Amino acid sequence: MTQTPKRFIAGAICPRCAAMDRVRSWEQNGIRYRDCVSCDFFEQLPVDEETGQELPTRVNREREANRPASEEISPVRILDPKPKR
Repeated sequence: MTQTPKRFIAGAICPRCAAMDRVRSWEQNGIRYRDCVSCDFFEQLPVDEETGQELPTRVNREREANRPASEEISPVRILDPKPKR
């Protein structure tokens, strides 16, 4: 029985409760498992390196079609903490 340590997947979103950074993953006897520590989500996946599928994270998710990336530049205004009298 070979088991890798359980590791949290940075940026992964739970498919059941949508909590971020609560999904952990590990491999045991050629089977990949993942679960969520916030809910009762559990999944087992066969280890197949040819599929190339990644777990969805905030880094590799496609942008929502109705929310374009903001490229607008706006100045930053620094406020004086002590008002003038």
